[in-house]
Amino acid sequence: MSDFSISSETLRKQAQTAHDAGFTQLGENLRRAAELTRVPNERLLKMYELLRPGRSTQAELEAVAQELLDVYDAPITSAYVREAVAVYAARKLFRM
Repeated sequence: MSDFSISSETLRKQAQTAHDAGFTQLGENLRRAAELTRVPNERLLKMYELLRPGRSTQAELEAVAQELLDVYDAPITSAYVREAVAVYAARKLFRM
């Protein structure tokens, strides 16, 4: 697995390069990826599973967003999950 890892520093540098070249969305995606290097792989996979439509309740996804902020210092990714919460609520994609 270590053959496929990348450091948060490398991702942040790539994000800045993308942003400077006018690829702002790519830069934002790379910044989120840099944040996610702090999340253990097992936990990250569980979070990903919860983000699949119909796999979580609203409270579960809100807890994931808060965990990303409080435990992993990942404010960009936390905001991204909060956006997903709003979309899932509007489209009724939460598990009942």
